[in-house]
Amino acid sequence: MEAERPGSQPSPPPTFSSPLPLGGDEAAAAPAVVVESPAGAPDSAGPAILPSSPEFLEFDDDEDLEVFSKDTSLLEVNSFSPLMPTSPSSMRNQYKFEDEPELKDLFVTVDAPESHFTAIETYITYRVVTKTTRGEFDSSEYEVRRRYQDFLWLRGKLEEAHPTLIIPPLPEKFIMKGVMERFNDDFIETRRKALHKFLNRVADHPTLTFNEDLKIFLTAQAWELSSHKKQGPGLLSRMGQTVKAVASSMRGGSLKNRPDAFTEMNDYVDVFNQKISLLDKISHRVYKEEKDYYYEMKEFGSVHTLWSASEEDLEDTLKGVASCIDQCCKAMEKRMAVLSETLFPTLHDYVLYSEILMGVLKRRDLIQAELDSKVEALYNKKAESDLLSEEIGKLEDKVECANNALQADWDRWKESMRLDVKMAFSDVAENNIQYYEQCLATWESFLTSQTDICLEGNPEDRP
Repeated sequence: MEAERPGSQPSPPPTFSSPLPLGGDEAAAAPAVVVESPAGAPDSAGPAILPSSPEFLEFDDDEDLEVFSKDTSLLEVNSFSPLMPTSPSSMRNQYKFEDEPELKDLFVTVDAPESHFTAIETYITYRVVTKTTRGEFDSSEYEVRRRYQDFLWLRGKLEEAHPTLIIPPLPEKFIMKGVMERFNDDFIETRRKALHKFLNRVADHPTLTFNEDLKIFLTAQAWELSSHKKQGPGLLSRMGQTVKAVASSMRGGSLKNRPDAFTEMNDYVDVFNQKISLLDKISHRVYKEEKDYYYEMKEFGSVHTLWSASEEDLEDTLKGVASCIDQCCKAMEKRMAVLSETLFPTLHDYVLYSEILMGVLKRRDLIQAELDSKVEALYNKKAESDLLSEEIGKLEDKVECANNALQADWDRWKESMRLDVKMAFSDVAENNIQYYEQCLATWESFLTSQTDICLEGNPEDRP
């Protein structure tokens, strides 16, 4: 959460509302030659029918990792900053959600991917368009271009500033095995949608939306963003050695004074991770089997068509069967498209979320463990009492801040997760009904046509 800047009156954090239905830096080499691919296709335009499931390899992109200097000239304000209120009641008020809805005042769109080619690399940038009515912004509209590593940088900064908030996931960085070009159109469009979802989740978050690094990401030109990236290390880097030492002391044993609420969270996340990961794997397996069935049915229909050419008496019947199979295959294409565009992204998002939750809970535990170690040192009189008492007081405030921030964000995340999952499964159920109704109507029509043919051939059976 950012500190209030002099002369600006930022709007109060927006309240939580249900999520939308589911459905950079420049290279140092020669100037990039830009080749525009078609400007961001609308979300309604589905990907190629029955997308294949290519093998993926993790891309070791060390050159995209940011190296921070020791310059700490910029003031960092985060969830544990002294500028933040630290009493239990005031911290709870910082993160709880108001009952009355507020109007959204920040709109972000990610679109128009472009391919850039230089002597040393090929990469994609995306246009990020921001529209806002907030007073702390100098303009009401901004347009910048960002590459994937810029999104990685933003997420890292959000995590540094708010280590016990649940930062939305980014799509992983992959390259496709067996694909000549580094990215194809389907890959780029899938990533664009994921980046768009990430930014909108951040923009809709009651705390992250006012983060200063987010504002810089949305408004700064490429050279300004590059300069800002070189600023000093953030909170997580500074926590560093102390946290590592505490973590070492925790190995082999559980945290002594963890509140029951966070023990329950840990247990929930363990079960959630197992179930959502299994569901994700099985759904892809089912999709592959259905895709195989689809191709078999396509071949099955063509055999009927070929046979009709040599069976004059059965020609109409065989062509009718082939037509029914073809219509059912088209319905199946739509059904499978919904799986790949709605269910799979939702399941995979929450597989990533489960990993993020584990990290957030671990960071909260490390803060708690640091406090416990100081209390134990004071009890055993291993250090000067006055100094330790002061440190313990600060750490108690830090733990209280972390607990309140995580508890409020946890409630928000669970509500969002339930809405997303319900929406995804509802879309799949509705699409299944449409598929089976269409297939049923197709075959009933065929039976009716065959009954008429039989009646025409047997006048005695007519009523």
